[in-house]
Amino acid sequence: MWRAALTELVATAALVFSLTTTIIACLESHEVDPKLLVPLAVFIIAFLFLMATVPLSGGHMSPVFTFIAALKGVVTLARASVYLLAQCLGSITAFLIIKHVMDAQTAQKYSLGGCTIGGNGAMSALSQETALILEFFCTFVVLFVGVTVAFDKKRCKELGLPLVCVVVAGAMALAVFVSVTVTGHAGYAGVGLNPARCLGAALFQGGHLWDGHWVFWVGPFLACIVYYGYSVNLPKEGLVWVEGEHDILRLAGTFFGGSGSPSTYSQAKV
Repeated sequence: MWRAALTELVATAALVFSLTTTIIACLESHEVDPKLLVPLAVFIIAFLFLMATVPLSGGHMSPVFTFIAALKGVVTLARASVYLLAQCLGSITAFLIIKHVMDAQTAQKYSLGGCTIGGNGAMSALSQETALILEFFCTFVVLFVGVTVAFDKKRCKELGLPLVCVVVAGAMALAVFVSVTVTGHAGYAGVGLNPARCLGAALFQGGHLWDGHWVFWVGPFLACIVYYGYSVNLPKEGLVWVEGEHDILRLAGTFFGGSGSPSTYSQAKV
């Protein structure tokens, strides 16, 4: 467990450093709409890190995935607690490095790459209620698409590790794309999906990064709880094709005095 936790710490630090610096580089590029590059960067980086860490520690690198794994019994509460601590320390380590290497003007402009709702200006502020809804729903989308596949042993075996990582990384990229484009608020940094990352930046940059910081924890954790309640009611055996004739016109003809055969009627009753 401790070796896996150390893997989570190092992987989270490397992931946060890579994601933060790459996203800022995309935003600083001279593209017409640099925000469209962000989801692509998220997909590529998340895929690479998942491929490297899933066989070692499960590839959580975020309290969100650790929390849902604990709820579903994939990891014990003790392991989940150690993972969460390691992820927070990894984020802090990453932003400590970023703070020392990033230009002061760039760090101020992009709030050190942290999770923001209102940016540096009140005119671009997004309400905490709206941010909470985005955090909740975008996290739920990632869980519904990614975790539903990743925690299914049968499908994981059928798809293989690369395709499973593609699904999870794609879900994360989709959530980021929606969140950074739908609001139209320049001061909104997009959905966090990783409360540990938001914590590291807030500790070093402070100021407005603490405004609505709770949203980046409460939203994803609520999404985990709701998804867990939903997932226990998912079909266990998958879709089963029913033998026999079930054509809607034949059934209607049978029930309303049509020319349906007795065998068709008996199948319809079944």
